[in-house]
Amino acid sequence: MTVLAVAASLLVGVTLGVLGGGGSILTLPILIHLAGLGTKEAIATSLFVVGVTSLAALVPHARARRVRWRTGLLFGAFGMAGSYGGGRLAEHVPETALLIAFALMMLATAAAMLRTPRAARASLTSAPAGARPSVRHVAGEGLLVGAVTGLVGSGGGFLVVPALALLGGLPMGVAVGTSLLVIAMNSFAGLAGHLSGTTVDRGLALAVTATAVLGSLAGARLAGRIPQAALRRAFGWFVVAMGSFVLVRQFDPAVRTHPATWAVLGAAGLAAVAVAVARRARSRTATARE
Repeated sequence: MTVLAVAASLLVGVTLGVLGGGGSILTLPILIHLAGLGTKEAIATSLFVVGVTSLAALVPHARARRVRWRTGLLFGAFGMAGSYGGGRLAEHVPETALLIAFALMMLATAAAMLRTPRAARASLTSAPAGARPSVRHVAGEGLLVGAVTGLVGSGGGFLVVPALALLGGLPMGVAVGTSLLVIAMNSFAGLAGHLSGTTVDRGLALAVTATAVLGSLAGARLAGRIPQAALRRAFGWFVVAMGSFVLVRQFDPAVRTHPATWAVLGAAGLAAVAVAVARRARSRTATARE
């Protein structure tokens, strides 16, 4: 099963290289269901794998001038604070509650990927092309994305890419490249938070990371050559299947009645509402300016 986990990590790297996110969505289920790791150990290992892989994928994007360094470092700095806090908080949350939150996040990611092209184009062009990101907005969304990263072991690329496009008016290709910088910063900060309460299997982590890095380099070279809409739609349906599988496995009477489960679900719901309200407000502002 470990061999399967290492082989499957190629897909993790490819999705990170091509989409600037999504790799971490796959890493956690791979480490749990194929490598047999416990949830919290898998989360810590996932953060290491995604952090190193993102740095590797960042290099070809940087060479192609698809990285906005100032914006990425600013977003990442706030994200690191949230990520470290999320990693420390995860020590006190039941493993099953973390997996439920992760599965719901997977389904939310899939919904965003499966949006109609017209809606996606409208949301990604709501900010002026040359606009500089507001520090206040970058701080808020950076902390939110970072907290998600640290808590459930996700690099947060599926949140970072739209945020960079909306806040900074970055073209999608540049948002993808810049997101890899943010993902790496968030992942390492979240890992630091987790290491106080768990350990990482170094041999497995290095094997999975090496394979994912190879995939990320290939994915970065493919970026721009593959129709993004078709790729995102196919990946979105795959994430629906994975998220549904993880979610269904978690629900039993003990989980449904655990206070921490409802606390995590409530926090996830509030975060989703806050993001939706913020996006609607920005959309109305952009429309009024036009």
